[in-house]
Amino acid sequence: MFNTPMPRRRFTQAAGAALGAGLLPDLALSQVAPPAGFWTLLREGGCVLLMRHAQTQGGGGDPPNFTLGDCSTQRNLSEAGREQARKMHTAFMREQVQIHQVRSSAWCRCADTAMLAFKKNTVWPPLNAFFGAEEREEQTLDVIENLRGWAAPRNQVLVTHHINVEALTGQTPAMGEILLTRPGKDSSGTQLRVLARHSF
Repeated sequence: MFNTPMPRRRFTQAAGAALGAGLLPDLALSQVAPPAGFWTLLREGGCVLLMRHAQTQGGGGDPPNFTLGDCSTQRNLSEAGREQARKMHTAFMREQVQIHQVRSSAWCRCADTAMLAFKKNTVWPPLNAFFGAEEREEQTLDVIENLRGWAAPRNQVLVTHHINVEALTGQTPAMGEILLTRPGKDSSGTQLRVLARHSF
């Protein structure tokens, strides 16, 4: 005996109730699509994307006595991170979103993420990781001031570290996550407002 198919509307209601009651597996949550506004906002332009570098090799921070300019002394992208950055490139090509400028921290994991994802990059010192309150304030203000007046149709990407993104937005990104902001011509304040987020 065959079961009668549940009408779509009743199925949606039942699924929503089950999800709210915690009866559906966690997999359902991981498959939720990114906010529809992310790509729409980018197509409108005037956006600044703050990206934490893609996934790295195990551990936190860098080895003792690391050296900028020598990737062999730093914590670098893992193969999973390199693939994550390639997926970003594929997604931006698929969505036909134009990126006019890409800048990154001097750390290899940031510069490599930028090149793999967008095929271009300029290292910009204000995006470097900082190690004290004075550096945090100075670099954050440098970025904010530089972004004032950024407007459509241009979009730009800043690939940096989680501490920099936190200072700029008050929000903590995962590795490879993008926070979309739109400074605007008359923006003010010391933080950027996040309008959408997207992970790869």
